[in-house]
Amino acid sequence: MSDVRLNGSSKMNGHDEKTPFLIGVAGGTASGKSTVCKRIMEKLGQADIDNKQRQVVCVSQDSFYRELTTSEISRAEKGLFNFDHPDAFNEVLIRDTLTDILAGKMVNIPTYDYKTHTINKDDVLTIYPADVVLFEGILVFYFPEVRNLFHMKLFVDTDSDTRLARRVPRDINERGRDLDQVLNQYMNFVKPAFEEFCSPTKKFADVIIPRGADNHVAIDLIVHHIKDILQGRPRENGLSGTIAKH
Repeated sequence: MSDVRLNGSSKMNGHDEKTPFLIGVAGGTASGKSTVCKRIMEKLGQADIDNKQRQVVCVSQDSFYRELTTSEISRAEKGLFNFDHPDAFNEVLIRDTLTDILAGKMVNIPTYDYKTHTINKDDVLTIYPADVVLFEGILVFYFPEVRNLFHMKLFVDTDSDTRLARRVPRDINERGRDLDQVLNQYMNFVKPAFEEFCSPTKKFADVIIPRGADNHVAIDLIVHHIKDILQGRPRENGLSGTIAKH
């Protein structure tokens, strides 16, 4: 069985037709946020298109980690820095960047290096004006000034055991961490931060997606809605009141 749970109304804010439709995608670590965005991009035929030609683009909140001090980098290398705390992010830069995107401006977003815990300003992702922008991350709904910019808010709701099972091999294979470090960081920082900062933001979501990218019905509904937006159909009613089961 697949289902989409709606949290309140998903009525969209009226905005100028030239303004990109901004969708926030939140959820816990390794919940499948980026995979959900990837599936949406693939189904819309946007994944393999040149950046300049894309109607739909995706931006990660991870690119907005703030620069750490020397002592913080030292702690991070030992797995003793809390990257899941709101203070780890540059809230002002997130707000200003999304504001520029909504204004139809081209923006350059730096790449974050998970192994060195530094921002690589020489390796940037250029976001050209697009019709729909997906912004995904663990705390995209935490900051009020950022949260209020979204026209639609999705929360990827995945079981905590599944998220941990995904995070362990990811951090070991892709981010150069060892098992003890991953588990200690999860228990001391990731899990408590999810319960304190991320999980409570679920109440702001218009659409809650159980099981992430495995929920094909939810993704298909969202893709259908984005297609309507791209084709210039009315945005006001969106997915309001929709419950899908398979």
